[in-house]
Amino acid sequence: MKNSLEHYLEATDGAGKVLAHARLLIKLTRLYQEIAPAHLNQASSLANYKSGIIVIHAVSGAVAAKLRQLAPTLADGFSQRGVECNGVQIKVQARKTVTQSMASTQKPLTSRASRTLESLRDSLPASPLRAALETLLMRAAKTE
Repeated sequence: MKNSLEHYLEATDGAGKVLAHARLLIKLTRLYQEIAPAHLNQASSLANYKSGIIVIHAVSGAVAAKLRQLAPTLADGFSQRGVECNGVQIKVQARKTVTQSMASTQKPLTSRASRTLESLRDSLPASPLRAALETLLMRAAKTE
């Protein structure tokens, strides 16, 4: 079983091309870390290599602009290290960050909203909706 899996991963008609490309991208990423200035390297990443073109993703337009200025220098750096590099393409690809959703921030109820919800709650029979309104009113911060 192991031999057939290894054979599949390394065969050119199997996943071999994907595996070889992944290894190449790892190598190019290491080279990019050597070539690019540290402050730009931290704000960008090597994304792909296709037909001699290296694709780099920058986290902002400002970083992309600086990398575009350095593109010929970067291409020369790759070429000097034995990589066939016909050019460097820069794209803006902001990193995904975890942000707090607006739904989880407590928003205060105005006095009018609070009175309206209390009136609705009092008009309802005992039910899950009435219990939910009661909980909302107990937890809600109120404005003056």
